[in-house]
Amino acid sequence: MLDQKTDLAGMLSDPTLLETRGLIAGEWVAADDGATFDVINPARGDVVARVADFSRTETARAIEAAEAARHAWAARPAKERAQILRKWYDLMMANTEDLALILTAEMGKPLAESRGEIAYGASFVEWFGEEAKRIYGETIPGHQADKRITVLRQPIGVAASITPWNFPNAMIARKVAPALAAGCGFVARPAAETPLSALAMAVLAERAGVPKGVLSIVPSSRSSDIGKEFCENPLVRKLSFTGSTEVGRILLRQAADQ
Repeated sequence: MLDQKTDLAGMLSDPTLLETRGLIAGEWVAADDGATFDVINPARGDVVARVADFSRTETARAIEAAEAARHAWAARPAKERAQILRKWYDLMMANTEDLALILTAEMGKPLAESRGEIAYGASFVEWFGEEAKRIYGETIPGHQADKRITVLRQPIGVAASITPWNFPNAMIARKVAPALAAGCGFVARPAAETPLSALAMAVLAERAGVPKGVLSIVPSSRSSDIGKEFCENPLVRKLSFTGSTEVGRILLRQAADQ
């Protein structure tokens, strides 16, 4: 362990990107019970930040907020959603250095690699923002001469994600960007080791104009509790998970009844 402590806020050009509260319904909030968990700099072993430790209760509220907000979001013209995602991309690129510093402090990869991950993550937001304008349907020949089949692609509802610690920016971006482009509400649970990157991304999403409630971030050290809420809450219509096969099987079993 190195003696020097990590003054992450002091290293940032924009210290407001270092957010330690969760985001629910457009509001930055602490855990209901005041609980927090430590984010550790793996290089130095010191505490970088203490982050709100959400439970199933706060997660359920975030899901309800996403359900309430998604209808107006989906009703917006695809071009408007694309414009907001483009602004988010631009803000991520403009704040690359701060986002990379946050990522390195909590995850430990070299700063050059963190800068690369920020650009990689932002590229998903850029790509899917453009694809929002091209959510095409299909017309398929029917089985009879007077019949035809029309396929419409519509947002599925509330989507959620559980992501690992090793790519805390890009893993969030590649899941949330297509969901928002399609018109879904989204609730993200970042890894407990690396929640700060997701929270910083959400700060920029707000600045880009993502409406309140459409995107929520539920930081938590209680991974099994949050996973159960995602799997068992009937409002969640899609769960995207990146992690171990063992945990994936658990989530699959828990979600089977939904």
